[in-house]
Amino acid sequence: MTRPGFDAVRCIVVKVGSSLLQSGPSVIDAIADDIASLAGQKKRVVLVSSGAVALGRPRLGLGGGSLTLEQKQAAAAAGQPVLIGEWERAFARHGRATAQALLTLDVTESRRHWLNARATLHTLLDLGAIPVVNENDTVATDEIRYGDNDRLAARVAQLVGADLLVLLSDIEGLFDHDPRTHPEAALVGEVERIDASIHAMAGDANALTGVGTGGMRSKILAAEIATASGCATAIGPGAAIRPILRLQQADCGSWFHPTGSAVSARAAWIAGAHSPNGEIHIDAGAASALQAGKSLLPVGAVAITGQFERGDAVRIIGPDGAAIARGVSGYDASDARRICGCRTGDIEALLGYRRAAALVHADDIVLSGPVVKGRSHV
Repeated sequence: MTRPGFDAVRCIVVKVGSSLLQSGPSVIDAIADDIASLAGQKKRVVLVSSGAVALGRPRLGLGGGSLTLEQKQAAAAAGQPVLIGEWERAFARHGRATAQALLTLDVTESRRHWLNARATLHTLLDLGAIPVVNENDTVATDEIRYGDNDRLAARVAQLVGADLLVLLSDIEGLFDHDPRTHPEAALVGEVERIDASIHAMAGDANALTGVGTGGMRSKILAAEIATASGCATAIGPGAAIRPILRLQQADCGSWFHPTGSAVSARAAWIAGAHSPNGEIHIDAGAASALQAGKSLLPVGAVAITGQFERGDAVRIIGPDGAAIARGVSGYDASDARRICGCRTGDIEALLGYRRAAALVHADDIVLSGPVVKGRSHV
C-alpha cells in the first residue's frame, strides 16, 4: 500500500542529520540517488544538511566532548567545504549541480530577508540545481540561531512552499516508546494531529552517536511547524535502502498529515501585520487581476503613499478608495514610486537593476474586500 500524498507532492525539503553523515559515502550516495530520481520526475527538492561541525572537528584536531561556541564556529568553518564537497561529488554522478546556501535565523524571521532567500532558492530550483542548505554556524550565536537543523528544515519548507518535509533519522520513525530502551515499542505510522500524547512519545537525542543536536523531540517540533503550514512531514531511517523513496510505502516511517495550509499560514502573517507602513493605490484593471489571483504589476499602480521597506506589509487600495487587500511589497517605497504605472520591461531602465516583475507577488496578497471589475494588466 502506498501513500497517495507522497506521489502528489511537487516540492520536497529533505533534512539529513550529522549522525547519518558519519556513516560514510554510501549513505550520502543513496540519499543523492533518491533526490536525483525525484528531480528527474520534475519534483523540486531542497536538501538541508547538517554535518559541518562534525566534519570539521578532526580537521582542526578537536576530539570528542563538548565544544565552546567559538570552537563550534571554527569547526563549522573547517567542515563546511568538506560537507558541500561530498554532496557535490554525490550529485555529479547524476549530472546535477549543487548550490550552497547558508542561512541564519534572521533570514526566516525577517520578511525582507525571507523574500530574498525565497527568490534565490526558487531561482536555483528553476535552473535545475539542488540547493544544499545549512545554518551559517560560523556567524550564528546562541541568541540568534535555529538550535538544530530540524527546525531550520521546517522553516525552509515554509520558505519554499514545500508540500513534504522529509526528516531522515537514525531510527525507523516515531515510536510510542524509545526503541533503544523499549524493544517492544511500536512504530507510529500515521499522525493526524500533533498533540500532547505525540510530544510525550518523543525522547532525547541519541547519546550513543555523540553527534547532532536533534533527536525525536526536535523532529516533532519541526513537524509541528511544517504541518501547520500545509506541509506533510515524514520521518524515516536515512541509512535504509532508497531512504526517501521507501517512504512512499504506508508501512515505512512515520507520516504526519498537514493540519493547515500554506495559503492560510501566509495569509495569517500578512493579515495580522499590525500597522502596514504604506499604501499602493491601483486602478480597476489591477483590482480585477488581484481578484483573479494575479500579481500586482507596476503598470496597475496609480499612486504610492507612506514609507515602507521591501518585505513590509502594505495596504492595497482600489479605485474607489477602499482597501481591498494587504500584501508584502517587493520594493521599498522610493523604488515603488519610480516604477509606479510603468511596464514590466521598463523597470530595469528606471531603477538600474532588475528584480521581480511584480510590486506585490500573488503569493503575498490577501484579499480583504470586494474589487472593481475591469481590464487585467497581467
